[in-house]
Amino acid sequence: MIKCHLSRIMGERRLKIADVARDTGINRGTITRLYNETATRIELDVVEALCKYLQVGIADLYELVD
Repeated sequence: MIKCHLSRIMGERRLKIADVARDTGINRGTITRLYNETATRIELDVVEALCKYLQVGIADLYELVD
């Protein structure tokens, strides 16, 4: 299973879904699904945009857990 740490990172930085959507141009629904960990797939350009915006690496945003 892949764990997405978007909600934790956004919480630490007090970011709202609407702010991230506006600043990155990523669809709000996509961010909501990632935030709630209900996304079943994600485009690489979305991963890239989130990593750049949050200034984190992919390993900071996603984690493979058993």
